[in-house]
Amino acid sequence: MKIRFIPTAAALAVACALSACSTSPSGSEQAAGPDTLTVWIMKDSVSDAYLRRFEKDFERQHEDTLLDIQIQEWDGIGEKITAALASKDSPDVIEVGNTQVAQYAQSGGVLDLSDKVEELRGGDWLPGLAEPGRIDGKQYGVPWYAANRVVIYNKDLFAKAGITSPPRTRDEWLRITGKLNRGETQGIYLPGQNWYTLAGFIWEEGGELAEKSGDRWKGSLDSPEALRGMDFYHRLQALGKGPKDSDEAKPPQADVFAQGNVAQIIAVPGGARIVEQANPALAGKLGFFPIPGDTAGRPGATFTGGSDLIVPAASAHQDAAYQVVKSLAGEKWQRDLARTMGYVPNRTSLADALEDNEGTAAMATAAARGRATPNSPQWAAVEATNPIKEYMTAVLTGSDPEKAAKDASDAISKTLNS
Repeated sequence: MKIRFIPTAAALAVACALSACSTSPSGSEQAAGPDTLTVWIMKDSVSDAYLRRFEKDFERQHEDTLLDIQIQEWDGIGEKITAALASKDSPDVIEVGNTQVAQYAQSGGVLDLSDKVEELRGGDWLPGLAEPGRIDGKQYGVPWYAANRVVIYNKDLFAKAGITSPPRTRDEWLRITGKLNRGETQGIYLPGQNWYTLAGFIWEEGGELAEKSGDRWKGSLDSPEALRGMDFYHRLQALGKGPKDSDEAKPPQADVFAQGNVAQIIAVPGGARIVEQANPALAGKLGFFPIPGDTAGRPGATFTGGSDLIVPAASAHQDAAYQVVKSLAGEKWQRDLARTMGYVPNRTSLADALEDNEGTAAMATAAARGRATPNSPQWAAVEATNPIKEYMTAVLTGSDPEKAAKDASDAISKTLNS
């Protein structure tokens, strides 16, 4: 087993020395002996057991290839990957966050895999993973796995209020949440700055966070559609006692939910385990449903997080690197990943891999309408200052929504075009 942890602070030269990086020209293959492929996987993305199974199976089927899997820290990974893409001794395959692909592709150091999309069944990929990997019509990132938010609810509080099934539409969701919001019970705990959730509401209305025209970006929180999304957020947030000036981490919403008097929160399904750890009495009493959409039978739009796989242009073994990507993105290892980690597979047709678990099944259903943040290399800078959070708090505390949206949109435009 050759899975190794490489600290973020380690110099790239050291990383290459440890991984036997080749100095042969880009795209060339070594003439003799098995090729050693360096694969960077992020810490805690997948289990060691999963990687061991994959490595053994891949090397058995590709006798001329050995895998050197190196585990990377998320902290500082942007700078490390950027340096690797600019070097002559890059890794051969790298896991990256789905919203990071544009940043790396901008450098010109990522291999264009557009001609492989059909073979990889790209027409079946989740939009929230496929779209961030596609820059200016070219596919640089191949979807690996996804995770998105669902509604986690307290079954006992639903039953006490006479609610026998989860809501199927947004209007029904508001009515049910209002019915739950009685006495000491909060219908929902929704912090005022949960902007990923707001993004889904905006997309559901047909709006965008920002739009590109030519080579210029424009923040679009002030569009009629986006304003309707914020209005829905305002109405839902009012059916609880969530703070208006902080996000789901301050305080941790799982701790609030664990107190037992909150009917619903919006989180990834794994959040239920944190709730149960904080309050074991809730074990077995938590349910899940996709964030509802406008019509029954169709979940609402939601932000999809996850990872893509990229092949550096400087890889000395591009063909073999693609085979690694193809295997990890293929049905066999996608189903194994779903069973092992509870992630949503990269294809909509593989959603049945999660049907045995209520939480992950709800997540897979919602993932079919998943979206990602604007596909700009500057979006990370928007999140660093995050005028969207300030905008949300302004609206929830009584400021004029249109003016607050215009101010936030102008800030987004300035950052994206800087």
